[in-house]
Amino acid sequence: MAQRKPSNKPTGSYSVSSSSGRKPRTVSFTVPTMPRLGAMSPQRRGLTALVVLMLISALLGGVIGAVIESHGQNSGLIGTSLSNQKKIVTSQSQLISQIAKTVGPSVVSINVSITSSQSDQSGFGLFGFVQPTQEQAAGTGIIISSEGLIITNRHVVPSGTTNVSVTLSDGTELKNVSVIGRTNDNDSLDVAFLKINDLQGHKLAPAVIGDSSNVQVGDDVVAIGNALGQFQNTVTAGIISGFGRSVQAGDSSGSGASAENLDDLFQTDAAINEGNSGGPLVNLNGQVVGINTAIAGNAQNIGFAIPINDTKGLISQVLKNGKFDRPYLGVRYLQLTADVANAYGLSTNKGAFIAPSNDPTNPSVQGGSPAEAAGLQERDIITQLDGQNIDQTHSLTSLLSRHQPGDKVSLTIVRGDDTKHISVTLGTLPVSPTTTPATAN
Repeated sequence: MAQRKPSNKPTGSYSVSSSSGRKPRTVSFTVPTMPRLGAMSPQRRGLTALVVLMLISALLGGVIGAVIESHGQNSGLIGTSLSNQKKIVTSQSQLISQIAKTVGPSVVSINVSITSSQSDQSGFGLFGFVQPTQEQAAGTGIIISSEGLIITNRHVVPSGTTNVSVTLSDGTELKNVSVIGRTNDNDSLDVAFLKINDLQGHKLAPAVIGDSSNVQVGDDVVAIGNALGQFQNTVTAGIISGFGRSVQAGDSSGSGASAENLDDLFQTDAAINEGNSGGPLVNLNGQVVGINTAIAGNAQNIGFAIPINDTKGLISQVLKNGKFDRPYLGVRYLQLTADVANAYGLSTNKGAFIAPSNDPTNPSVQGGSPAEAAGLQERDIITQLDGQNIDQTHSLTSLLSRHQPGDKVSLTIVRGDDTKHISVTLGTLPVSPTTTPATAN
């Protein structure tokens, strides 16, 4: 540490600083002006020299003692600091280990068989034909009921899925599993629900669902999942580093054919690997606050998760009815932030902005949708739903998920300089198919 600058003293005054600790200790002393020795008698000169020597020895002893004392105290502080840091690290490691033990039994590995069609390119025969190909994929799911209901990502059980099995945390594989439903491939909410039809006597431990609206940037989180399809849970830790992210997600092949537009995501630096999709992102209380869904391929340790509140309405439906119907408004939007508002020249930085679409086949206000029927337009900003402000912790998706198809909701929108109130009756969003018919020979 930097030494303190000695204060200006009259001639004959000095200071000595010890910089070994946080607060340097300064000891000041003054050496008396010594008379010329030639004016004294030999006896007086000897006595004076002895007194001066004793004084200097005493002063130097005090300074050295002060330095040693300061060093000893600071060494104790450093030792204490390192000890405290070690205790903190150890406690955090134990906490993460405990979270993994508590939440782990609620996490399953998902094994999927997928049938796809592929044109024959062998060159044999006069006519081309289509032959089915079988692929295997793996992902993660979260148990949400002791009866065997599981929530995962839609892309874990894609169109063409013909067979699903799950592996419990103890290694038991259960093969009698069906897909209850999945959101449409064009839906920004990437979720699906599975049902274990035969538990074979196993008692399942449902995960504890948290409240993602309480999550703040900087909060510690833990990601649990079936990394790399190895059918065993792995654990990574990090923080929430952002809200309301919109991304275009695709498979690792880089093909744009399977790209999906996902909105209202958490951003985290907790490592999310291939196979973690559909697994839980949990807080330090062991509560699920997100569903891991994507990673940034052009960056290090940037992952994205669906806030769990965006799925609560669907979870409630599935638990109650064994199926789900997605409430449908029919808009594509950007969650407003200061950067988005600045980029589009908007007067507010909170709300759901119906941004203009560059794709005429996929407009921001869907044709024939409840939103179109109610008169919503591109560049409208939806600021409230039933009086609840739309912001980074209360997204339009999460607020809509609390409703059922057929519910009438009130929207507050900003259109230019005007504020309007619009009533909309929610529709039912079609779900994507999960299987394909057998190919005829």
